[in-house]
Amino acid sequence: MAEAPKVRWVSADLYEAYMGRWSRLVARDFLAWLDSPPALDWLDVGCGTGSLTETIATYGEPGRLVGADPSGGFLERARERLDGSKVELREADAQNLPFPANTFDRVVSGLMLNFVPDKPSAAAEMVRVTRSGGEIALYVWDYAGGMGMMRHFWDAALALDPEARQPAEATHAPICKPDALRDLFGPLGLLGVETRPLEISTVFRNFDDYWTPFLGGQSHAPAYCMSLDEEARGALRERLRKTLPTEPDGSIPLTARAWALRGRKA
Repeated sequence: MAEAPKVRWVSADLYEAYMGRWSRLVARDFLAWLDSPPALDWLDVGCGTGSLTETIATYGEPGRLVGADPSGGFLERARERLDGSKVELREADAQNLPFPANTFDRVVSGLMLNFVPDKPSAAAEMVRVTRSGGEIALYVWDYAGGMGMMRHFWDAALALDPEARQPAEATHAPICKPDALRDLFGPLGLLGVETRPLEISTVFRNFDDYWTPFLGGQSHAPAYCMSLDEEARGALRERLRKTLPTEPDGSIPLTARAWALRGRKA
């Protein structure tokens, strides 16, 4: 029996290999959906290693751009990525943002909300620091149904180990659905609330490109993978090798879906 996996989000390098490369792609689709005018003041809540922040800096023509995240290690990677830009980076908790009310025109968040313990507080804080007429918008991965890399991993794990169900279900955060996002922000009085899917292609070069990030031990699936003994981990690896949809050139084409929400502050 495997020990209970320990989930940790501490290494920017591990995050980049596991999910960061796909974060950059979905950030572009999200920003295109917002279609915001230039010269606005932006806050990226839970900016992590800076995927969405960099996209806003590059394509959004912001007047002011601030990124906030509680992880010093992630912010260090964001500083490297955004070197030379005028982005302000702050170490801060989404549940208690260190900004006055009515400070920003756009308050956004990418792939953060499901990791916040007190989601209503984070949502309320995002609305609080937004100016009247400004917009709050965010997106989260659809782990339960739309993340091909995760679905194939857990299907293989469950076929070999019934005890994988608990960490698999922990991955499927209830907030990562359009109705749940609406329910969270509904009581906050936003106008014109919309939700929509954002779907991107996630093509892995070969099996190792798919498998190696799961050896980092960070987040639910990699933590589960590294909690297995060598024999069990080898069995999981070989089952995935046989079941993943692999092209003749060895590449593995999958898709990833996020759910996005936007609304305007009265």
